[in-house]
Amino acid sequence: MTGQRLRRIPPLMAIGRLKGVEDTAEMPAKENVQRLRQQLDSYMAQQGLRSTGQRRVIVDQFFRSKGHITIDDLLEQVRIEDSGIGYATVYRTMKMLAAGGIANEHKFTDGMTRYELADEETHHDHLICMECGRIQEFEEPLIEELQERIAKQYKFRIVEHKHELYGVCAQCTASLAAAEPSSATQPSTRPSEGNR
Repeated sequence: MTGQRLRRIPPLMAIGRLKGVEDTAEMPAKENVQRLRQQLDSYMAQQGLRSTGQRRVIVDQFFRSKGHITIDDLLEQVRIEDSGIGYATVYRTMKMLAAGGIANEHKFTDGMTRYELADEETHHDHLICMECGRIQEFEEPLIEELQERIAKQYKFRIVEHKHELYGVCAQCTASLAAAEPSSATQPSTRPSEGNR
C-alpha cells in the first residue's frame, strides 16, 4: 500500500467480540448437513456418548449457525432456548464435534477458538482483516495445485493444511484512507526556499 500508512493495532484483539462483523461463510448444502448429522450419530455411538437435551440444543444451534462461531457466541445463542446451559457444556460439546470430524476448529491470532461445520465437499481458506475482524472465505485451485506439486517434489504426504492470510479488507482500507488528512492540507516536510 504505497503512500498510505495504516494505524498499527494489536492483531485481531476484538474478533469474536464485535457484533455485526461480516463473516462470508455460506451454509453448507442440506445433503452435507445430513451427512454430518449421520456422522455425528455414528461417532457418538462408537464413543458410547449419550444425546442429552442440552447437547441437542447446542448441536442444533451450531448446525444453524453461519460462519466461524466462538464458544461465547454459541453459548449466548443456546441460552435463548435453554438458560440452564453452561459454558462447560458448550465447550465439551464443541470439542466432541471437532474430535468426531463434524466441526473444524480455527485458532486465528486473537487467541479465540472458532468453529465451523466440517464440510469436506467445499475446502476453503481464509482472509482475515486485522482491523474489523471480517473473515472472508475463498477457494483458489491454483493454491491447491501448487501445494500438491510442492508435496510431490519433497515426497511429502499432506494430511491437512490451513491457509490464512492476514491483512486489511477493502472497506477498512477505504475507511482508513478517508480518515487520513490529505497531503494537500499537511505542511510540507521540504525546507522552503528561504530556509535553505
